[in-house]
Amino acid sequence: MRIGELSKQTGVATRMLRYYEEQGLITPRRLDNGYRVYDDYLVDRVRKIRGLIDSGIPTRIVSCILPCLGHPDSIVAENAEPGLFDLLEAERDRMSEKIDFLTQNRDAITEYLRALERAASQPMGTKAG
Repeated sequence: MRIGELSKQTGVATRMLRYYEEQGLITPRRLDNGYRVYDDYLVDRVRKIRGLIDSGIPTRIVSCILPCLGHPDSIVAENAEPGLFDLLEAERDRMSEKIDFLTQNRDAITEYLRALERAASQPMGTKAG
């Protein structure tokens, strides 16, 4: 597929996709005429990259994490840059806090929806006690 189609399928701007390519996060094939062709597997990869970047992880760290995304059995953790462990540990903890917060909010909304359903099922002019 061409870059426009990859952009459409992932919701990531073509400019950002070119940046991902510059950073070595994605690698399109080149046709004889020099055009880039993006394989279907890159749709999922780009979505994962975008999710990591949206969570605050810089692209230089995303490149270290990419092997974990699709093939956790083949992770090679050699020559990690100094401080990477602490950075990833802090990022993981920040994500966990965010997940906990979102879970609490989701549960609160669910309870409110249940209350609305109960109120809607009550006959007019009566209150639930």
